[in-house]
Parts: sequence; structure tokens; C-alpha cells
Amino acid sequence: MNVPEVAARIDSELRVLGSPTRAEHEKRYLKSELEHYGTSVPEIRAVAKSAYADLSTVTHDELLALVESLWSQPVHERRMASVEILGFGSASLQPTDAALLELLIREAKTWALVDGLAASVVGPLVERFPELRTTLDRWASDSDFWVRRSALLALLPSLRRGAGDFECFAPYADEMLEEREFFIRKAIGWVLRETGKKRPELVFAWLLPRAQRASGITVREAVKYLSDKQRAEILAAAGSTKMRKTHTREQGTP
Repeated sequence: MNVPEVAARIDSELRVLGSPTRAEHEKRYLKSELEHYGTSVPEIRAVAKSAYADLSTVTHDELLALVESLWSQPVHERRMASVEILGFGSASLQPTDAALLELLIREAKTWALVDGLAASVVGPLVERFPELRTTLDRWASDSDFWVRRSALLALLPSLRRGAGDFECFAPYADEMLEEREFFIRKAIGWVLRETGKKRPELVFAWLLPRAQRASGITVREAVKYLSDKQRAEILAAAGSTKMRKTHTREQGTP
């Protein structure tokens, strides 16, 4: 595979599909320091999917070379395309690739890139190689909140399916529960919400004794799929004053 040629083709397609008006809006919305072409997420995904489909014989090293080539330019759409391509090719990744994924997460600095890397790329990798839980342990106490968020969201795919290791997620969430960073509070609630779809009793039992410590946004998210009775108990334990507070920084995160 000619990596520069493929990267250039992807870049060209993303540029053509871009919109200056959308670019300005998204750059402001994401508070981004990157260049933006103004290409929509479905369009980026379609370009990445088409390019990956054309690379039926791509090797592990070529995949990473393409990802690094796309990421090397500070352009939002190029970086998002690289995240999509990593997701499509995640089955070829190996434990040693965790170092590259960590670097990308540290450089991403936005949920729009971090969340895909954590849930769609790191998550499946950790499922295939449980020894990488030690990497998540380290991430969970990292000074970079995007890395801490990634430790939580890497466990999301399996927990969403009704499987996964809640005992791995629980101590991470417990340690971060009183953090003031919005994106940590939101991530804890998001994972609890998705876990609650299949295992509401598990979420209820974990959250009830911690409801007073949890932020309003964490609780509001977590109780969405609990029973009326469970929800009422947790909201009562959290306190009505906290639950009346509004959250203003969601920025479109799930």
C-alpha cells in the first residue's frame, strides 16, 4: 500500500465534502485548536469506510502507518478518519499498540476524538488482551482527565452488552466520583446508564450508597434505565438541591 497516496486521497475527499460554515461552527462548538474542513461525521465515516474497504490486504504496520499519516496533520477530519480506520481494523491491533493509542488520546484533547479511541479501539483491544487492564489501572489515575475518561469508556462496550467486568469499572468510578471535571462526571454516568439497560440491579446497588457523593449529572445519567422505585430511592439519597442544578457543558456528549 502506498500510504501517502491513500492518505492524500482521503484528505482530498474530506476537503471536497467540507463546508466553511460548518467548519466555523464545529471549531467554535468543540473549542478546537485544529483546522476544520466542515465535513459531517457521517461523511467522514463513509470516506474512512470506503478507503478501508479498498485496503483488503492491508497489514498491521500499514494500518498504523496510515493512521499516523492522517493524524500527523492538525486537521480535525483527518484525525477523526484515522479513529474510524482504527476501529475498522481493531482486530489486527496488538497489546504493544496501546502506547500509540495512549499518545493519540493525549493529543486528541476533545471528546469527539477521545471517545471513539477509548470505546471503539481500546475497548475491544482490552477485551482480547485482558492483561491490558494494568494499562487501564494506570490511566485511571493519570493527571490528564482525557486519559482518565478513556479508562472508564474502554470498559463501556462490554458493559453495554450486559457482560464486561463491572468490578474493574467500579473502583475507577469510585475514585473519580467526586471529581469536578465535567467530562469525568459525565463518563461515569454514561457507563452506569448503559450498564443499567441490562443490569439495573447492579447499578442500583452500587450507586445508592454513593448517591450523595456523586454529581447531579452522574446521577441523572445513571438512573435513566432503573425502575421507578430504584430511581426514586437514588434521587432521594442524592438530595433534591443537587438534582435541581442544571448542567451546561454537555457539548453533545452521549
